[in-house]
Amino acid sequence: MYWLSLFVAGLCEIFWAVGLKMTEGFSKILPSIITVAGMIASFFFLSIALKKLPLSIVYAIWTGIGTAGTVLFGIFYFHEPTSMAHLICVAMIICGIIGLRILT
Repeated sequence: MYWLSLFVAGLCEIFWAVGLKMTEGFSKILPSIITVAGMIASFFFLSIALKKLPLSIVYAIWTGIGTAGTVLFGIFYFHEPTSMAHLICVAMIICGIIGLRILT
């Protein structure tokens, strides 16, 4: 349950990070409301994971999921420029997340 909560927190982080771009500086009300809801959900699920899992592992995985997911979302949805080096770095983040999960 705690690992699932951590995974959901990471997904919510992707959600609010992407939403933050869509708010255009909080000038658009609906994306702003959705972004803040994503932030609240992310912190809520993160707090559940922190009840039993080590802070250092939880934070690394949470930010890793958010970082990798946001990069991939930016590439595929916003058509942001990318290179093989970018994709290799994202792959290393994902490998790090998997490694932390396996070793914990």
